[in-house]
Amino acid sequence: MPKIDGVNVTKRMAKSHAGIDSRKLHSLEEAIGMLKERAQAKFDETIEISMNLGVDPKYPDQQVRGVCQLPNGTGKTLRVAVFAKGPKADEAKAAGADIVGEQDLFETINGGKIEFDRLIATPDLMALVGRLGKVLGPRGLMPNPKVGTVTMDVGKAVKDAKGGAVEFRVEKAGIIHAGVGKASFSKDALIQNARAFIDSVAKARPSGAKGVFVKKIALSSTMGPGVRIDTSSATQA
Repeated sequence: MPKIDGVNVTKRMAKSHAGIDSRKLHSLEEAIGMLKERAQAKFDETIEISMNLGVDPKYPDQQVRGVCQLPNGTGKTLRVAVFAKGPKADEAKAAGADIVGEQDLFETINGGKIEFDRLIATPDLMALVGRLGKVLGPRGLMPNPKVGTVTMDVGKAVKDAKGGAVEFRVEKAGIIHAGVGKASFSKDALIQNARAFIDSVAKARPSGAKGVFVKKIALSSTMGPGVRIDTSSATQA
């Protein structure tokens, strides 16, 4: 059985890792080309980005959170739920929301039935939504005005979510990760998406961040190896 760093792996995994030096830095263009060549799974693999940031999220002034509109979408169909009433509920439905409701949606979620990937709410219903904090918070689904999911413009929010808006939030170890497209996307489309995401994170630098903000960047496919990126080239237009 083939090995990688002394660990037994499958032949497919060994093939996908062949020729990749985990210590070497690559340009964004090189890395995406390498990952596309090696994405050989029977499904359309997601190209994922991981960024190690120079922050300590336990401090309020070092939180990093935002949203990025990927220019070429995510390649994934998001299910969007909306807390809204009256004309705003109609607006959400017209924009393509999968689930729209008030108390009925509250009861469904509170009962543990979550059949959506993104939750949007109008400000007037946040008192109701806030009571679901213990259910939504751990799943990263609580609406937040900072990422545009608490808004009166629910039509735009729904369309943005369906069109490729990706939320990001720094984790405890100072890491942000997200999907930036599918292996079936063209190389140029993936480069544009990855660069847009990196730029969005860089612009979200908090006031408490000191020194180097973006320390490391790596790209990988769902079943493939990680490829390290030269951070200086990744943020250049």
